[in-house]
Amino acid sequence: MGDVAVVFRILPENPDEDIDELASRVKDTVTGKCEINRVITEEIAFGLKAIRLEIIVPDEEGLMGAIESDLASVSGVSQVDTEDVTLI
Repeated sequence: MGDVAVVFRILPENPDEDIDELASRVKDTVTGKCEINRVITEEIAFGLKAIRLEIIVPDEEGLMGAIESDLASVSGVSQVDTEDVTLI
């Protein structure tokens, strides 16, 4: 089996949330479960920011869903969207 590159977009619960602190909690949540390729904060609109998390995970059944669930359970996270999935 190969690896899968996944891009998640993570939205904070509150627009006033410290996005850098939230990104740190997100990184801590997935550390050891996958390889973190890149973490970027991006402005969406009207001061609202999101986190783009790019990771590489082994192509195993259920692993990506488990990581998405873990991300959704992070304190301060409102929504987790899978933006892109690519077999590498």
